Amino acid sequence: MNEEQELRVKRIENGTVIDHITAGQALNVLKILGIPDSSQGVVSVLLNSPGKFGIKDVVKIEKRELNVREVDRIALIAPNATINIIRNFNVSQKKKVHIPNFVEGVVRCVNPNCISNSNEPVTSKFNVSVDGCLRLRCTYCGRFISEDIAKHLL
Repeated sequence: MNEEQELRVKRIENGTVIDHITAGQALNVLKILGIPDSSQGVVSVLLNSPGKFGIKDVVKIEKRELNVREVDRIALIAPNATINIIRNFNVSQKKKVHIPNFVEGVVRCVNPNCISNSNEPVTSKFNVSVDGCLRLRCTYCGRFISEDIAKHLL
């Protein structure tokens, strides 16, 4: 088998493959999913893998399908990602992530004086917009997060 034909990661029988993750964000995807604590099966991570559109990361998770909240969170740090549901070694469902218009309890506000960062029982809430770049606006204090969103994940 030559280098081009080399199988780097084993196929999975059932689970989820998250493909086209922005290069360098796979470990943040694992954080979003609570891995390793929440995983029952093997998890494979490809970093800086060559793809059609440049370098990407890929995460394969055996025996687990993602919920909508997890997919919405992944969309914030990997807006071009695709979610592939694998059943019996075949892709049974493939969908692109969609950036949500609103997120709640997903990221921490950058403003240390924001009520969402106080001891009050308040959940962080952000309006999400994409106007050239992805921006999250806190509904309480109005501050924006537009860079390194993964750094602010809860």
